[in-house]
Amino acid sequence: MGSLQAQEFASLVQEEEIGLRQALTYQLRSNHYPPVPLSMIDPCIAAIDIVQRSQWGDAESDERIPLPAGILYRGEDSAPAWAIVESHHLSAFIEWEE
Repeated sequence: MGSLQAQEFASLVQEEEIGLRQALTYQLRSNHYPPVPLSMIDPCIAAIDIVQRSQWGDAESDERIPLPAGILYRGEDSAPAWAIVESHHLSAFIEWEE
């Protein structure tokens, strides 16, 4: 679904029009079907941070992030940061190195 919409949400965060948490709420609830539970906001924020820092060598993008109760990734209660970014279409929220 809407990568253009995700880019717009990320742009609003960069321009400080809305906060990251609010943008992710919109992203997870209106840009996915079925909507992603709001309990995934904190893991998404952690994943964005880890993937962002991994570009500079300050983190590993395969660092595992604990998932909320009742949410599994391939049968496990944690997921690699890159997988959370990829599966929730969060690339627009990361400042990619050229």
